[in-house]
Amino acid sequence: MLRSLLFSALLCVSTLALAQKKIISTPNAPVPIAPYSQAVEAGGLVFVAGQIGLDPATRQLVAGGIEAETTRTMANVKAILAAAGLGMDDIVNTTIYLKDLAHFQKVNELYGAYFTGNFPARTTVGVANLPGGASIEIAVVAAQRPRRK
Repeated sequence: MLRSLLFSALLCVSTLALAQKKIISTPNAPVPIAPYSQAVEAGGLVFVAGQIGLDPATRQLVAGGIEAETTRTMANVKAILAAAGLGMDDIVNTTIYLKDLAHFQKVNELYGAYFTGNFPARTTVGVANLPGGASIEIAVVAAQRPRRK
């Protein structure tokens, strides 16, 4: 009976810990253009909303095509992760949306430069359109490191 009660209490505490969420935001990445958060921390993971190549200061899409957009998009992701106390090597999953899959190789080259070798899992999807006329959108999930006591 005591073992059953302890298990139930542990299960409730675990469920509450997973259900709690913390909103992550930074002025170093664009303010969301719709009703969503830049990122949400929950259950030891940080879910970064899809980012496009918006300049945080002007909220305008950067000029210069896929290279400039990819670079700005990755900078936005990096800034949001930094606000959560994380870095690029903490990313465990990435989803890239591309309007033109002909840019796949260039995006790979630019994207790969942000990592030190242990790449996250990744999916790249060709899409018909993206918000704000963007050519690329990137969403990531990062894992928090265990806190030291």
